Amino acid sequence: MGRLRTNSGLAEDLLIELDRDAGVPLHRQIEASVRASIRAGRLRAGASLPPTRTLAAGLGVSRGVVVEAYQQLVAEGYLASRSGGYTQVAASMPPAAAGADSTGQPDARSVGFRVDFGYGRTDVSQFPRTAWLRSVRTVLTTTPNDRFAYLDGRGVPELRQALCDYLNRVRGTLAVPGNVVVCNGYGQGIALLIQVLARRGARRIALEDPSSDDDARVLAGAAGLEVVGIPVGPDGVQVDALHRADADAAVLTPSHQWPTGGVLSAAARAEVIRWARRRGAIVVEDDYDAEYRYDRSPVGAMQGLAPDHVVYCGTASKTLAPGLRLGWMVVPPHLVADVAAAKLLADRGSSVIDQLTFADFLGRGEFDRHLRRMRPVYRRRRDALLDALRTHLPDLRPAGIAAGQHVVAWLPPDLDEAAVVATAARHGLGIQGVGPFRITGAGPGGLIFGYAILSESAIAEGVALLATAIREVRGS
Repeated sequence: MGRLRTNSGLAEDLLIELDRDAGVPLHRQIEASVRASIRAGRLRAGASLPPTRTLAAGLGVSRGVVVEAYQQLVAEGYLASRSGGYTQVAASMPPAAAGADSTGQPDARSVGFRVDFGYGRTDVSQFPRTAWLRSVRTVLTTTPNDRFAYLDGRGVPELRQALCDYLNRVRGTLAVPGNVVVCNGYGQGIALLIQVLARRGARRIALEDPSSDDDARVLAGAAGLEVVGIPVGPDGVQVDALHRADADAAVLTPSHQWPTGGVLSAAARAEVIRWARRRGAIVVEDDYDAEYRYDRSPVGAMQGLAPDHVVYCGTASKTLAPGLRLGWMVVPPHLVADVAAAKLLADRGSSVIDQLTFADFLGRGEFDRHLRRMRPVYRRRRDALLDALRTHLPDLRPAGIAAGQHVVAWLPPDLDEAAVVATAARHGLGIQGVGPFRITGAGPGGLIFGYAILSESAIAEGVALLATAIREVRGS
């Protein structure tokens, strides 16, 4: 067993223990030790860690082992790389609320795991700092003074124009700057929309089943709206069920259904639009994961088919970093004034400097370049996951693999989803089941594999851990 303890200025009370007989890769042991020290408060925010060479020498391992551990912790948000080549504990930690969810499944985001397939994360270590800094400098040196005053609730004109140029070119929208409202991510955007719809008389909102449980579902209930689940099939929401729902609005992820990954067909999209026009309803199009596609042609946004009935929602959270808190909505003309007023009431508007920076970043083509650079990175991680599943768990059926940053794998009928998730947690694997995200509670068991921040070796290790857990479940 190797041990390094230091009370120098580089890191206060750093203790790393290595057990070379444990059968656990050394970089994983280093990750777990540093992660645990951060969560326990032994490593304070902003503390600098020893250089990789120093730590490697002290532990008697190669520098590459320490580099891989640091890189993984940077991707998870525990550490931050700084100019000059040194690494610090990040100023803000990932969420770590202890416990299990209401279904009894361990929350993969709340426990320290050897491998965590947590969903909804992006590799923030790849944030294009140099290009972003260039845009910040441009904004600070060229922006007229009046742009730093209070503006209307829609956001700065430069960003609204840049977003229209980008979305119309890449996503096939029919956006004009006057109908764009900038918000603090999708969470705020959907909250503003639900407030406005409720005030305008909406009584029932349709949500995909399964769907995310931390935004529209909670917000709609808080606003007094009745929530009705619309079943999702392999190709997205089942439109015939939407016709029977008697809803005033529907929240859909048509380009990459969350979490199943289905893509709504052209015929189904047209039928949704007919439904919205006939009922005078609103479709909220959450363009989730549309930028990251690997094995399919681009799918255009629904908003381009019916700009008077579809609210297009986009965000930089999965493409750049969630900490930017940058989102946008293309709103039907008859709702723009109300949504903009709700935004002003909420926070007086999003950061002007951040908006102008993103506008310059878009206009320079840096956003396009960043996406082109990241697609092959995520594709390699996706491929590593699929290869590992084929090798270790061939009876699981992956779905939604052509795009996004996660894969759903459906379980065979003999496996209980909750039992697999709980057993995997005991083996050091964090993974979520599909069940907690169902509105009706009915449907086949499945697992959600988030792979965006995991190295290919970690992905392979995680699937091997899952295979061990499943063998245990089957043998019990």
